[in-house]
Amino acid sequence: MFAVSPSYLSPASLSSSRSCERKKPQLPRKLSVVVRAGGKRILYGKDSREALQAGIDKLADAVSVTLGPRGRNVVLAESDTIKVINDGVTIAKSIELSDTIENAGATLIQEVAIKMNESAGDGTTTAIILAREMIKAGSLAIAFGANAVSVKNGMNKTVKELVRVLQMKSFPVKGKSDVKAVASISAGNDEFVGNLIAETVEKIGPDGVISIETSSTSETSVIVEEGMKFDKGYMSPHFITNQEKSIVEFDKAKILVTDQKITSAKELVPLLEKTSQLSVPLLIIAEDISAEVLEILVVNKKQGLINVAVVKCPGMLDGKKALLQDIALMTGADYLSGDLGMSLMCATSDQLGVARKVTVTANSTTIVADPSTKPEIQARIAQMKKDLAETDNSYMTGKIAERIAKLSGGVAVIKVGGHTETELEDRKLRIEDAKNATFAAMREGIVPGGGATYIHLLDEIPRIKKTLMEDSYEQIGADIVATALTAPAMVIATNAGVDGSGVVEKTRELEWRSGYNAMSGIYEDLLNAGIADPCKVSRFALQNAVSVAGIVLTTQAVLVEKIRKPKPAVPEVPGIPTS
Repeated sequence: MFAVSPSYLSPASLSSSRSCERKKPQLPRKLSVVVRAGGKRILYGKDSREALQAGIDKLADAVSVTLGPRGRNVVLAESDTIKVINDGVTIAKSIELSDTIENAGATLIQEVAIKMNESAGDGTTTAIILAREMIKAGSLAIAFGANAVSVKNGMNKTVKELVRVLQMKSFPVKGKSDVKAVASISAGNDEFVGNLIAETVEKIGPDGVISIETSSTSETSVIVEEGMKFDKGYMSPHFITNQEKSIVEFDKAKILVTDQKITSAKELVPLLEKTSQLSVPLLIIAEDISAEVLEILVVNKKQGLINVAVVKCPGMLDGKKALLQDIALMTGADYLSGDLGMSLMCATSDQLGVARKVTVTANSTTIVADPSTKPEIQARIAQMKKDLAETDNSYMTGKIAERIAKLSGGVAVIKVGGHTETELEDRKLRIEDAKNATFAAMREGIVPGGGATYIHLLDEIPRIKKTLMEDSYEQIGADIVATALTAPAMVIATNAGVDGSGVVEKTRELEWRSGYNAMSGIYEDLLNAGIADPCKVSRFALQNAVSVAGIVLTTQAVLVEKIRKPKPAVPEVPGIPTS
């Protein structure tokens, strides 16, 4: 921190012209500046990388015990709670070391886990293990005189080519059995979770969305929501048609979709007359509606002249427009947008949409599409899938995927239960990992699990060194990646109580689909045995690992605070003492 303390100048006193002549003019005093800076701890070269490596090793050792079907759990104490978990990213994010440079190394690896969790949703432990081995082998090479920049370039070229091979050799997901295999492996060989995810995906389809919530009981169950659902309910309870359930239920309803506020009943008269003649109910989705218009609709509803309900527009800002466009497309309605100058006064019944079924509660609205709009819905989904493939923003990816799921009618909620809070937390994390791995596998296919895929990729290293590397240092980079490729399989074997180096050598003799099954203890066709990893997860693990490894290996100095201050238990608020 820098503090500047100026000596303020005293203002010249006012006086007559005579006194000014008698007194000497005062000269301004010099501005004195005091600079204070906190002490820094600085390490250079090999020492800096070794200190970072020490922190990386501590984090990687804590996380690696969870890898594989025979991996162990980790007890995590936070504040007043104790958790028993098997989730790599949760463990990594919780680690904070007292030594400031070691903590900097741990923080760098935490970035791998966080990025991995955001991009693939699974495989965080594998990415951490790969990164640790790349950094360890790379630091050794640089200590013996290798050029750090060339080594990094060689590593990046190698991983880029390995990813290409990986995608080329992946297998598409076929049927419920493949989904179950991926989900079970990701959940730590939990058959219950595997079956749960497989059955849910079968119901909602590959474009569906699964959300995970806490159950009020100890049982775990799945609720599949039919149609498009959004979080806006009826504006008046007088619209209710099913008094027993306190909901509005319409069959073969007409739908009005607009982002405008309805301020006059005259705007709705032509549409209300037409729906009344046809004896069909009308659902109005609008930005808002005036109290006067709402009262008129309620009175006419009570008198049995019209069958109507009003809900407000879902979403916010640009998301609101996108949702209204989706609803209009799903129902075949015209989106009457005020931005486009479309007036409600000029609206006709032809601009209304149609829905097979509408259910409105106090807090939500569900619209089930009419079969006649299916071609338009499929066309919109195809376009949104293209948008999904082109975006790298995790927030936008989630929103687009949610819109696709709502249009396709594939939304499921898994209510997770447990007898204790510890069991509940562990099960939720396992189901979350299994869900993410399953959707990743459906997008890019699957590869043999158990670390076997990385071992078989070693066969590509000689070709890569011969054709892609420009000098001997880049070839060293390829060798460093080769060393790291054996690490996941060795850790899985070690956690199963087997010699890791022996497993690696034996697996290298087998063909692409085969490897060591740590659960059964035999070498077999892993895909037939249900031991599969999503290609997307294996790919991102390599890419994220080499990214952070390159940063560490090209580090020549580390500057950190000498003493790391612990985080306050209560956030500091200016003007309010914490003690």
